[in-house]
Amino acid sequence: MENRRVYIVLLVWLLVQVTEASPRTDIVARICGKKHAKNSKVYIKNFSKVTRMIRDDIRDNGYATASTGHPPNQLHLMAQCFYDLSTDDCLLCFDRCLALLPGCFPKVSGRIYLDGCFMRVDNYTFYNETLLSSDKTVCGAVDMDTAPDFISITQRVIRNVASEAPSNDGFAGGGYDGSPLCSSYAYANCWNTLDEESCKSCLRNASDSILNCLPSTEGRVANAGCFLRYSNYRFFNDPQYCTITAATAVICVITVLIGLCMGKIVYKVVHRHKSLKEVDIESSMLTKSSTFKYSTLEKASDNFSEANKLGFGAYGDVFKGTLADGREIAIKRLHISHKHQMKEIQNEMKIITGVQHKNLARFLGCCLTTQLSLLIYEFAPNKSLDYLLFDPERKKELDWPKRLNIIIGTAEGLEYLHTNDGVTIVHRDIKASNILLDLRYRPKIADFGLAKFCCGDGINACPLIEGTLGYMAPEYLAHGRLTEKVDVYSYGVLVLEIVSGARNGSFQADDPLHTLVTSTWNHYQSNTVWEIVDESLKGEENIKEQVQKVVQVGLLCTQESPALRPTMTKVTCMLKGLELDIPTPSKPPFVYEFSHVVTVSPDSPHQLSNNSLSHCNPPPPPPLPPPS
Repeated sequence: MENRRVYIVLLVWLLVQVTEASPRTDIVARICGKKHAKNSKVYIKNFSKVTRMIRDDIRDNGYATASTGHPPNQLHLMAQCFYDLSTDDCLLCFDRCLALLPGCFPKVSGRIYLDGCFMRVDNYTFYNETLLSSDKTVCGAVDMDTAPDFISITQRVIRNVASEAPSNDGFAGGGYDGSPLCSSYAYANCWNTLDEESCKSCLRNASDSILNCLPSTEGRVANAGCFLRYSNYRFFNDPQYCTITAATAVICVITVLIGLCMGKIVYKVVHRHKSLKEVDIESSMLTKSSTFKYSTLEKASDNFSEANKLGFGAYGDVFKGTLADGREIAIKRLHISHKHQMKEIQNEMKIITGVQHKNLARFLGCCLTTQLSLLIYEFAPNKSLDYLLFDPERKKELDWPKRLNIIIGTAEGLEYLHTNDGVTIVHRDIKASNILLDLRYRPKIADFGLAKFCCGDGINACPLIEGTLGYMAPEYLAHGRLTEKVDVYSYGVLVLEIVSGARNGSFQADDPLHTLVTSTWNHYQSNTVWEIVDESLKGEENIKEQVQKVVQVGLLCTQESPALRPTMTKVTCMLKGLELDIPTPSKPPFVYEFSHVVTVSPDSPHQLSNNSLSHCNPPPPPPLPPPS
């Protein structure tokens, strides 16, 4: 009987799994909500906290939920790996989701569907939802319209897995093993938060939707409560199991205990050394800078009048002041409400009092009181870069020579921070609003509240992820891994903003996967970089080749792998020698890799491509083609 050849593969998680499985980290869909975060800083902190809360459960169970914060900034997060992934592959898939999900910011909610796992964040408890209007059906672009058996076989396989999964803990995989082009496989997975009836309802809808993809060789449905996929090749895994002997278990326990003891000893030594070093820095902080009287600053700013206000930051405002000798200054007035804010202020003073460079905002002194702190900097007459760059009229002040000088000057300032006296300082918040411009439009890197010292070439782990989404490197956002390459990534985003005159997040309204970085990469691939250049620059002569190379440098800095990103020393060399050949960049993070797809809604006719298979003998295609 032909039905006997339709089989169901039931996959069970054991204590130890051995498999050559792929983590299946290709993007199926990223669906972002419409509401914006009420408080960006609180959102970032809550997002960082809630993602750390679930990692252990993901490792142990392949599934987790967590909540943190208070309304309206409360966040709920759910993540789940598909049941055929090994523990290691599950963690890889989870990390990939974690790197992609912040791309929805400043929207509060987001869903990420990869071929091996799922993650969702929102500000309400969504765990029992099965369907949403934003659910997606994604079809492949290769058709089998000349192989009618494939359609009927696929329909039967889909029905089988969809009906089996609800009574099998929400998952099932199976297929028909026929000739190469007449084989069909499917996999269904409901989220663990759904009961059996909800799972049935979700997969019933997914089955109806996915049939719109036929005769395509690939189909995926990303519903709020489940995931369904079919293909003409076997894409899911058969885990191989092994057991742990008593002797192995004892050895593992002893090893862990020894590791814990050694770790505790090392922690005490390192922590004691670190505490002593911090005391030394604190005691010497004020000796490196001038102190100002509060009355002097009050008079200089006309009692901190609104007319003298230059802008505002996370914890206070910035005012222009004029001292009795005629010097113009910028006064950063910071209100202190808890210890964390005081630590950031002290941290900024620690960093800025020890550095001096033409492309860093010069710190002149401070005035510390019990209620607030005032930090005094040199005044920047042309305000911050974002004030000019993102305004349709003011951006015209920034011709290409000025923009190139800003790009090079910022690179030199970062190079100094990363290499001065053998100490690496990572700024952690490089963006247009933190680049000040003096009278001659020379850049000055400012706001060192988040800056950190890094130890040599090692990787520092940050328990609290801070910065600005859209500028944060994926490895830092997902794992807290802090090196100077985090600044390199942010700098690359800034370079592309300076060239295009557009914010990195401004592309997300129509497509959450389409940012300035990914758009620039796509134009670079198709040799149409000039299309993303700011219109106000296109009338300038003989800049096309320079712009192309600067964009290439920006893409080198935003490569997905931190190891491939150049150091700021290399960046400076490349920018100062634009006549030289510049290396070819690899893709940035968040590039939509599932490139040959069409999206179909359940109630719309399926649009087929012209790329059809004519007979049943080519081998099955790989899961996803690499980007060209």
